[in-house]
Amino acid sequence: MTAIDLGTTAATRKIATGKARQARIVGGVLLALSVFVVLVFGVGIEGDATFRLSRPTDPLPVPDLVLPAAPFTYFAAAILAFLGARQFMRGGVRWTALSLGFGLALVVMAFLVWATAGKAFSLTGMLQAMMVRAVPIALGGLAGVLCERVAVINIAIEGMLLAGAFTGALMGSLIGGWGGLLSAVVVGGIFGFILATLVVTYRMDQIIAGVVINLFVLGLTSYVSSQVFSEYRFLNNASVFRAWKVPVLGDIPVIGPMLFQQNVFVYGALVMVAVSTYYLFHTRHGLRARAVGEHPRAADTLGINVYRTRYIHVTLGGMVAGFGGAWFTLGSVGRFDENMTGGRGFIGLAAMIFGRWHPVGALAAALVFGFADSLQQKLALLGTPIPSEFLAMAPYIATIVVVAGLIGKARPPAADGKAYVKE
Repeated sequence: MTAIDLGTTAATRKIATGKARQARIVGGVLLALSVFVVLVFGVGIEGDATFRLSRPTDPLPVPDLVLPAAPFTYFAAAILAFLGARQFMRGGVRWTALSLGFGLALVVMAFLVWATAGKAFSLTGMLQAMMVRAVPIALGGLAGVLCERVAVINIAIEGMLLAGAFTGALMGSLIGGWGGLLSAVVVGGIFGFILATLVVTYRMDQIIAGVVINLFVLGLTSYVSSQVFSEYRFLNNASVFRAWKVPVLGDIPVIGPMLFQQNVFVYGALVMVAVSTYYLFHTRHGLRARAVGEHPRAADTLGINVYRTRYIHVTLGGMVAGFGGAWFTLGSVGRFDENMTGGRGFIGLAAMIFGRWHPVGALAAALVFGFADSLQQKLALLGTPIPSEFLAMAPYIATIVVVAGLIGKARPPAADGKAYVKE
């Protein structure tokens, strides 16, 4: 056997050992969650949990989903225990990610049943709110994907979102909602171009460049908000885009209100994710962009203009972030408040990592954050004893699990964050 064969065999064994250890860890986690569900959600639980799937205005009403609280909780715990034990058996490695994902979903369902036992709340309304609240995070994550696929780390997403929100409120007050939305996209693209100039042409440290843009936008918008908007209130009174129901599709129970009774920002986010996915993974130009992110020197030798590719994608990322920022004003409250993005740009970066640098993955991760955000409000109405702040921690814990490699390594593009110097 040659040295190459020996090295390959050793590498294969190392990978297999790592996956087996990962499977055992996941199995232990699932078994622990099974015990947790029984002790926390199962002891003393009584009554039925009623989830309303229709609203009084829905043309096609469907009956409520009623789950007996105690039997469902113990059933969920039994499934968790089975999934955990399965990870220690032969062949369990193949089901690690699926088992963990399904197990976490069961824990969430058990929690919802526990919180709703003896009560009722609108599941459809919560899912509709989840989609709305996921929009800025999904668009921030998509902006990050477009930038990091060409090896530019975009820490400035938070500033771009804030700039889009500010511009949307100001220009929306002066020239109307569509004018404000277009202006927000343009301003986001300008900041994307500035970031590209700093990190591509002048090879400034990408983290520092992003922080500089964030601080600049925060300072400028805070000053104008406190000094100008407070005196000239008509500059901060934009019209809000209302929800538009898609004919026929909007009447589908549960799915209709969730996906087809939304405003332009939800529809825009879904379209952008679909178009970006097709572009990056099914077109020639998308392949070139990914080549620039993985091995820019090899891409350069094949005739791909690395600098131009990075400029274009970082600018596009800024435009997407500007569109997402306009959601805070034109899609929500119609006015700008100081630092109103509240760190959604950084959450978008977490969603990007959670989604493994894929547009659809970033959207899925954003829905997790949006679900937790909407769940806080619903549980406050139900009067559960758990503080809402603890619910806000759940998506971040899930992100830590993914980044730590519990369900597989999240590998960024190989050249991510590295400046390229053409020889």
